[in-house]
Amino acid sequence: MKLTILGCYAATPRTLTNPTSQVLEVKNHMFLIDCGEGTQVQLRKHGIKFSRINHIFISHLHGDHFFGLPGLVSTFRLLGREKELHIYGPKGIKEAITMLLKLGDSWTNYPLRFHELTSLDSEVIFEDAKVTVQTIPLNHRVYTNGFLFREKERERTLNIEAVRYYEIDKAYFNNIKKGKDIVTEIGEIIPNRELTFDPPKPTSYAFCSDTAYNPSIVPLIKEVDCLYHEATFLESDVHLAKKTKHATAKEAAEIAKQASVGKLILGHYSTRYSSLELFRKEASVVFEPVELADDGKSFHIG
Repeated sequence: MKLTILGCYAATPRTLTNPTSQVLEVKNHMFLIDCGEGTQVQLRKHGIKFSRINHIFISHLHGDHFFGLPGLVSTFRLLGREKELHIYGPKGIKEAITMLLKLGDSWTNYPLRFHELTSLDSEVIFEDAKVTVQTIPLNHRVYTNGFLFREKERERTLNIEAVRYYEIDKAYFNNIKKGKDIVTEIGEIIPNRELTFDPPKPTSYAFCSDTAYNPSIVPLIKEVDCLYHEATFLESDVHLAKKTKHATAKEAAEIAKQASVGKLILGHYSTRYSSLELFRKEASVVFEPVELADDGKSFHIG
């Protein structure tokens, strides 16, 4: 997996910072997660091809997480898109986008598929042969979901030396990689574990923004390789976090620690603070390793 941060700051866009949007590349997919203002400018700036984006996941209907979406949908039309575009987000997102297209007499010339979400429980919203995406119910001022992206377990890897030793025909290779034992012509059973190696551990990524401190998500994100968790405030302003249903850097680290994640990435910073290092310093007391998201920064996961 490769994660590219297009924007990771709270509230309003500024000349040097952008609201939430990121791209996750996994198994030939280019998933767009949230779409704040300026997203398509950031996509161009970082050389990400619009045509590769077929699935967009919107966490909630606050402007700093989806006001860039109408413009992006319209730009796809101007670029002559023909492929389907799937948008996953809270109930109401279809009305919001289609009303603007209708008023501007600019309906798309490509299939636009909305998948509106209402469940308060986690649910799988996308699945193919290689990847699943499920919601992470969050606690914010409006209905909000995070998203958990998981690779599916790969086939086992052939132990070529063992296969040659037992003189096994290539016709059986697919079954062996799927975990099946082999029975020889004389009835001898060769256990699959002697013929294969374990596949690499599937990679996982959890996106959690925006939310108050919410330990109920821990079982869902247990031992994920990477957790992106909002850290709008520092602990000195925890009263503001509680009032606005956001989290502090310390609270994000507590979630990462309880879930035993591989790595924590902080983001969604309030711009009231003089340095992002303050967020890292606060979180690192509770959990390591901690990374700081920043616009244009990329992370390799797994």
